[in-house]
Amino acid sequence: MVQFQKDAALGGIPFGVLEVTYPERALWRTEDFQTMLGERLQRLRERYADYDRRTVFGENVYFRFFRKFKKTYPVMMQLESFLLKGRPFPEADAVTAVPFLVELETQILSGTHDVDDIHGTVRLFAGTEKAPFPGMRGGEVHTYPGDFCARDDDGIIFSMIAGADARTCAKPGSRHVFYPVFGVAGQPAGEIAAVLDRLEGCVRVLAPEAETARQLLGK
Repeated sequence: MVQFQKDAALGGIPFGVLEVTYPERALWRTEDFQTMLGERLQRLRERYADYDRRTVFGENVYFRFFRKFKKTYPVMMQLESFLLKGRPFPEADAVTAVPFLVELETQILSGTHDVDDIHGTVRLFAGTEKAPFPGMRGGEVHTYPGDFCARDDDGIIFSMIAGADARTCAKPGSRHVFYPVFGVAGQPAGEIAAVLDRLEGCVRVLAPEAETARQLLGK
């Protein structure tokens, strides 16, 4: 399992990880997963039939965290894109569809990294400068002072604000991954643990034979 170390500067900020080793794709229950996905997306449409941004995100701790950096919370944009603009759910890759669905349902920030591209221990640290790294969408991005970040032996792998790096982000064919679940200062660790439960539940529908392990830091 990937080893994580959390710097003292991050204090009690909770952070969760679900590591998953998916079996070969022939063992996946893709139809079951698609059925579950359709049902849960429909429930989201019904739940937010009268969607109002202020009601849903006005007190959202992530929305406020991103606003401190003059950034728009990406999960809010994803939810509004799905609900208001009618854009399709990105289900081509089930491995990354799992956290995307859970983000829409919980409004809690997650992600996906390929464990095979992680080198050494992952150190979680508080950003102190604008340190550059290659972003997953191409081009250079950077950390921010006060950002929640991580690096392995070969460099920065994510910034909560800027997202995942190009080297370790999930790619088509990734089967050994970890899903990070980000917390913010003052957030109960139980909220992060509940998201790990949801993630694992989705994994079990898609691939009952998947191997999973979890960590919860900052309890």
